[in-house]
Amino acid sequence: MSDPHAGHDMHAGHDAHAGHGAHAEHAAHAEHAAHAEHAGHDKHAGHSVAMFRDRFWISLALTIPTLVWGHMLQRAFGYTAPAFPGSRWIPAAFGTAVFLYGGLVFIRGAIGELRGRMPGMMTLIALAITVAFVFSAVVTAGYPGMPLWEELATLVTIMLLGHWIEMRSIFQAQGALKELAKLLPANAVRVVGDRTEEVPLDALRDGDVVLVRPGAGIPADGAVRDGASAVNESMITGESRPVEKKAGDRVIAGTVNGSGSLRVEVTGTGEHTALAGIMRLVEQAQGSRSRAQALADRAAFILTLVALGAAAITLVAWLLIRPGDPAWAVERTVTVLVIACPHALGLAIPLVIAISTTIGARNGLLVRDRRGLEDARNLTAVVFDKTGTLTRGEFGVVDVASGEGLSAERALGLAAAVEGDSEHTIAQGILRGARERGVAVPRAAEFASVPGVGVRATVEGRVLYMGGPAMLRAKARTMPESIRAMVERSTARGQTIVHLADEQTILGAFALADVVRPESREAVQALHDRGVEVVMMTGDARQVADAVAKDIGIDAVFAEVLPEQKASKIEELKRKGKRVAMVGDGVNDAPALVTADVGIAIGAGTDVAVEAGDIVLVRSDPRDVPRIIALSRASYRKMLQNLWWAAGYNIVAIPLAAGVLAPRGIVLSPAVGAVLMSLSTVIVAINAQLLRRAAVGARG
Repeated sequence: MSDPHAGHDMHAGHDAHAGHGAHAEHAAHAEHAAHAEHAGHDKHAGHSVAMFRDRFWISLALTIPTLVWGHMLQRAFGYTAPAFPGSRWIPAAFGTAVFLYGGLVFIRGAIGELRGRMPGMMTLIALAITVAFVFSAVVTAGYPGMPLWEELATLVTIMLLGHWIEMRSIFQAQGALKELAKLLPANAVRVVGDRTEEVPLDALRDGDVVLVRPGAGIPADGAVRDGASAVNESMITGESRPVEKKAGDRVIAGTVNGSGSLRVEVTGTGEHTALAGIMRLVEQAQGSRSRAQALADRAAFILTLVALGAAAITLVAWLLIRPGDPAWAVERTVTVLVIACPHALGLAIPLVIAISTTIGARNGLLVRDRRGLEDARNLTAVVFDKTGTLTRGEFGVVDVASGEGLSAERALGLAAAVEGDSEHTIAQGILRGARERGVAVPRAAEFASVPGVGVRATVEGRVLYMGGPAMLRAKARTMPESIRAMVERSTARGQTIVHLADEQTILGAFALADVVRPESREAVQALHDRGVEVVMMTGDARQVADAVAKDIGIDAVFAEVLPEQKASKIEELKRKGKRVAMVGDGVNDAPALVTADVGIAIGAGTDVAVEAGDIVLVRSDPRDVPRIIALSRASYRKMLQNLWWAAGYNIVAIPLAAGVLAPRGIVLSPAVGAVLMSLSTVIVAINAQLLRRAAVGARG
């Protein structure tokens, strides 16, 4: 980072104040974004939403005749099913078909769990339906008892419905961002000389120029070569307002052009676009391990062992209590296995993970590592790099003083005229200041650089100079008191001072500094509202850093810190017992990002593949940092709620399923147990979806 105060004789060379251009390097890391498996749902490897949907509907069709000709409904509703030759075999035939067709999914899943020595949900379901099938087949063959064909068919069908709902919820959450790919147009209009041609996207190459007509999707990442328009980038950055684009500005594949026409030079296609980078990061985040997921997995494993133990005890106990009624013992055992199935527990965390990472990505918060988002709820201190994060990383006019008979606006207009032909950083700051204030800038002529002094130009018939202290020394001018007070005040703040003068008089002075982002004050206040200390770390001089900190309400400042010292400053805060997040550009600040408990890398709008840090901010908006904390806390609450519900209902359900209240006439059938278990899964899924409301509030 350049020292913004290196020499007030700033026109001697244009290398000072070099831009904070680290973000240009981010895209080079895109190739390293790894593909990962989705966490927590290995049991569904090779399964699809359509498969569970189809098996559910076919099993439901087979279950209906099983129920109509079975004993359960006939006894409950007092009717007699139509009789014809072979009709008594309908429940057995259709129940067997449901078991072999619908139940095969669960049996295969159980085999996979047992091979991995991790019995779980599939094992319990497979054991329940296998016991019910074998017992029913034996009874149908002549063993005394009541077969469970209706219960078996109903159980398999309801389980398929529950898995269909679960898979659809997971895949909708995981696939929401991938829907963005549909925003890419099928073809692009490539400009070749004086003509245009329509080509498929895979025919585009870097350096091609494409024509993007009004309302069309932008086919590739690129830079505007000609034209002006407002582009809707909300699907990538979360920015609700269209972003004005002109020659030289970058555009992102998948965003939608407004009313203007653009000619765009292609800089990235296919897997090298920002959109593809976002998808890779989301997939990586949803596949990364979560501490809460590990807890849920352990809880599901323990619950499986408890269920197996409870089922065995139930079977033995009822065989001893009612030795003449083995069907009762088997029915109680099957109900225990069904109702204790950790289906909701298996869904509790993965669905929250999928929803939270997708919500974050759609709002410009890309989670590279789930643990980073999970740990954000415990942060007690956030450290911001100054330049380009809390500030714009570019000089702007922060104060103006003028001599007698000249308004501040007029002085700024004359200064901008003198600087009009200069490309120096401070000259550009003067021009930007005039433009932002709507100041009229007169025409200038005979621009020239004056070695050791500054620059000179003729404006409205008189020669004017712009320069720093060297110009004052060279011309030996006296400074009016009205200007001196501002100069002393701004110098104390470490701001850069340049002067406007003619051959005899100092006409004005301008204080320039790295302009604070307006949103930085909101971000700091939002963090304070959440009880988080805000620290700024910068290589700038102490007085510059203190002035910025005072302006936006920073609690503590580390100034004049070299890049290699930033990590040690993070360690210093951690030794004080603080949970620390570091917010930086991901290149110069990489060691500090890795050292912090949570590393938050600025993505500079489109360069999303930042290797350092756990979370990437697509927008360079510091207000996204408190939003991360809000999303972390909201998602953690949902995880806990789901875990408590998914595990807690078993405390009541398992004893009821085992028949402890049977003497009082309260008995749960396997089918009712399946309904309760599926209802628990639906409740968990709905509760996870409510996270979307919390996230909307977090955007604030």
